[in-house]
Amino acid sequence: MNVFVFDIETVPDTANGRRIYQIDGLNDEETAEAMFTLRREKTGGSDFLPLHLQKIVAISVILRSQDKLKVWSLGEKDSPEAELIQRFFSGIEKYTPILVSWNGGGFDLPVLHYRSLLHGISAPKYWEIGESDNNFRWNNYLNRFHYRHMDLMDILAGYQARGNAPLDEIATMLNLPGKMGMHGSKVWKSYLAGEMDQIRNYCETDVLNTYLVYLRFELIRGNLDSMLYERECQLVRETLQNENKAHLSEFLEAWGK
Repeated sequence: MNVFVFDIETVPDTANGRRIYQIDGLNDEETAEAMFTLRREKTGGSDFLPLHLQKIVAISVILRSQDKLKVWSLGEKDSPEAELIQRFFSGIEKYTPILVSWNGGGFDLPVLHYRSLLHGISAPKYWEIGESDNNFRWNNYLNRFHYRHMDLMDILAGYQARGNAPLDEIATMLNLPGKMGMHGSKVWKSYLAGEMDQIRNYCETDVLNTYLVYLRFELIRGNLDSMLYERECQLVRETLQNENKAHLSEFLEAWGK
């Protein structure tokens, strides 16, 4: 079984913000501020933009396949959005994995849907619900209650919004590193400063937290016994050691405390 854990980072889609809100004569930073202001006026306080106005700047993933585990960010730091999204769905086409996320059903996947629509990106296996392949009739990526996509936040909350919890707090509760070096709310400012490496590194530590929560979930539902669980955790440790990257080494060190 292939497991594909993912997380995205986004910034305001200022190009379409200008079109939709008829904003003229402003640069990207000013346009985003106008979009935030309009959003606060509409919601009465929150400036969190609608999902269709979130532009993807990073997608980080973990692939657990056969006896290997890999953590990385798709494309390059200057890759266009369409390339990142195409790489993501190409991975699904190639591996037909179990997708794992934290709030992926509520945020990441709807954003990917809208951005795929914008760029015209084909992903037939992802959208399959059993019309062409009967194997997807009772277990597909789109049904909230199927496990081909496992939104761990949604599942652990018993599909009750009042039960939702932040990944950072659950990770901390499990003695995992949690958020490191950044927060989602800071991505836009980091993006404006050209700090794409930091954004991608932050996204990778988020997928590591998610994957380790996933292993714990597999333990409590009986798919891993204690010995296999420890073996999988050890594989993560060895992978991070072998990567020899500063942010992954920091994650490993924080995990050990």
